[in-house]
This record gives sequence, C-alpha cells and structure tokens, in this order.
Amino acid sequence: MEGKQSWEAAPRRVSGCSFRCLLIICCLVTLLSCQGTVAYKNYTVGDSLGWFDSLMKPAVDYQKWAAGKSFGLGDFLFFDTDKNHSVVQTYNATTYEQCNYDDAEADDTTEWSATAPQYSSDPVTVPVPLLKVGTTYFFSGNYDGEQCQHGQHFKINVTYGQGLPESLRSPSEASAPASPEDGGADTSVPANFDHPKDTDDEVKPSSRAGETVRGGRLHVGFAFLCVLMLVR
Repeated sequence: MEGKQSWEAAPRRVSGCSFRCLLIICCLVTLLSCQGTVAYKNYTVGDSLGWFDSLMKPAVDYQKWAAGKSFGLGDFLFFDTDKNHSVVQTYNATTYEQCNYDDAEADDTTEWSATAPQYSSDPVTVPVPLLKVGTTYFFSGNYDGEQCQHGQHFKINVTYGQGLPESLRSPSEASAPASPEDGGADTSVPANFDHPKDTDDEVKPSSRAGETVRGGRLHVGFAFLCVLMLVR
C-alpha cells in the first residue's frame, strides 16, 4: 500500500510542476509581448544640449545625436531652444544643403517656429510630428542660414513603423503649424496637439527623450496575476 501511494503521488507532483512551468512560460511571453505593443516615441533633439548653433554651444553634433535612433511615423521631435533659433523641416535635399528656407517650395518645407528672431533667453519648445516616410531634414533658417551653416542641422530616415495614429492623419490638423490660442507661448503645434484623445491609438506628446507613448497595461496586469498564482 505504501508503494502504491508513493506511485500515485508522483504523477501529481509532475503534473503540478508542468503546470507551473507552463505558467512561467506564459508570463515570460506576456512580458515580452508587452514590449511589442509600444508604438510611438518622443525625442528631445540634442538631449540636454537643446537646439542651438555651434557658436553658442560648440559641443552640439545633431547628426551624431540622431545616429542609431529609430524614427517612425507618429513619433515626435521636441526642439528645446530660444526665440533666436528656428526649426525648419524639409523634404527637399537642395533646400537643406543650401540652408535656405526663402527659396523652398511651400509643399515640401515647413517652418515650425512662429516668431521672428530676437535675442532672448526665454525658453521655447517646438514639437514636430513625423508625418512622412523617407528622408527628413531639419535646420535653423534664421539669419540667412548662418545658424544652419554653423552646425544647427541634421537629417533622419523615417520608417512606416506603426503608421500614423488617427489624430495625425488629417493634413489640416497635422501638417500645418498653428499659433497658440493664448498668444503667450512661442511654440507652434498641430491643431489637435493639446487635446489628444485618450485611446491606445493616439499620440500623447507629454513624454520626452525617447520615452514610449503607448504600453500594454493589459499584458502587465495579466503577468502580475501569473506571479500571484505562482506564489500560492
């Protein structure tokens, strides 16, 4: 009888172990898939150095900053600068090489900064959404391109990634810069930038410097439940 009881108990222990192993595997898969749900990122251009020409901050190398980063549709670039520097985005290589915004075509170049150049240390943040696949160029167009010629420029390649979120698919809302309604700020943003909808498919540009905008809360909750079951 003792031998029989020992023989019957063994399968139960094996079965319990198999269940635990399966549960652990499920938890690992869930945690990995949580990372896969990340869709959009926000980057602060130049990180702590901000967006300035090399005469003002000689250590800035924006092309080096962009190297190794992955940019996709729906991502945002944040340019932390001042009123004396501008943000010009273009898809025209000639415009970029000449550091010349005045001769640019209206449909391939956008000046995101709204104010005229002025010597001021007042901080300005210019958010720019990435709306088109391919090579995208950025530079400062102030003082006939002088700031651009002194290092304030870079180019990136934008991939399709997760595609544009619904909030950025309307050209009337996303492509053209809009002046702030309060008149007190100098940051140009898309018309819907300050009012993102609270859904998983929307960009929420409050995050900065490469932070992910969308995550898998459901996956994390399930993984936590798995851990509780393992502890019991």
